Amino acid sequence: MKELDLLKKDWQKNSGSFQQISETEIYKMIHKKSSSIVKWILIISILEISFWTFSNLFINTDDVLRKINHPEIVMALEFLTYFNYVVVLIFVYIFYKNYKTISTTVATKSLMSAILKTRKTVQYYVWYNLGMIVITAILSFFIAFVYNPDMEFLREKLALNGRAMFVTIGILFLVILGFFGLFWCFYRVIYGTLLRRLYTNYKELKKIDF
Repeated sequence: MKELDLLKKDWQKNSGSFQQISETEIYKMIHKKSSSIVKWILIISILEISFWTFSNLFINTDDVLRKINHPEIVMALEFLTYFNYVVVLIFVYIFYKNYKTISTTVATKSLMSAILKTRKTVQYYVWYNLGMIVITAILSFFIAFVYNPDMEFLREKLALNGRAMFVTIGILFLVILGFFGLFWCFYRVIYGTLLRRLYTNYKELKKIDF
């Protein structure tokens, strides 16, 4: 019995160090997983902007813009396009900075803070893109309807038929809603999954905050 009591005391004395080693290993694993998740967020955002850039190269909008024949409208559309690219590139740069911060940080609280900051940045990015999709769709339909000469017949027909105008507006609303829902699902699946995993890491870090 005396030997057993001595063994218990020795185990209790060293149990703290065993727990510390375990928590350290868990921290390293969470740190690695968090860095990998943020790296994928960065990669996906780069792939996304690359996809839209290459898509625009194959979509010829020059003929449509020439038909509008309103230089101020064309300039406004070009400004909106460049503005959007600048904002998205700023987000990509912030994603890169967040990745570097999470990859190099060693303190638990710093890592937790970086994870929360990254989640907020991605959420802002997603809502900005969804907002731009709605704004771009509304402006495109409005400009095409009001300024495109090819729409003259449709404008005259709708002006004489209030019900047709109401139905047309309803259809446009559903189309815009459909685009919004499609992209929302895309962002929900891609970025939402990564953010949920990142937040799981945050909660695990909170448990072992040492």
